[in-house]
Amino acid sequence: MTASDTLLWRQSQRLLQVGMIFILLSALEGFVIPLLASSRIGLSVHTLSGFQGVFLLAVGLLWRRLALSVAASWTTFWLLIYSAAAILAAYVIAAVWGVGRETIALAGELPHGLARGTAFQENVIKAVAYSSAPTGLVSFALILWGLRGTAEANEAKREHRG
Repeated sequence: MTASDTLLWRQSQRLLQVGMIFILLSALEGFVIPLLASSRIGLSVHTLSGFQGVFLLAVGLLWRRLALSVAASWTTFWLLIYSAAAILAAYVIAAVWGVGRETIALAGELPHGLARGTAFQENVIKAVAYSSAPTGLVSFALILWGLRGTAEANEAKREHRG
């Protein structure tokens, strides 16, 4: 097993663990929804963390099949983790504060939605939420690039070339 294979295996395991942490967070967060300043956004946190947990489990299962260099693997791994954590953090902050209307707008503004917060509060939510987009997009693109062929097929090509 090469160093790259070992790294991909370890990262795969970490993604599976983080995915289960997100699912556990979703289960536990369900108990505090009524206590939040915005129970509607609290429900969104519950749903989002469950979705992200399942997504990270799926990515963790395919991770060892990626054909990425060590540097690309590290970059992809940390960008993916950051992206998932950042958007979830933005929703958690919005649910706890009950604000964030500028960034997290709900269609039709359902009951128990969000109020407009102070400039500081709105900017914190915006900065955290918006930072997840470019990191997520880059990680998704690198994962897609890594799926261009299995690691085994790429290794066979390298050995064949010489």
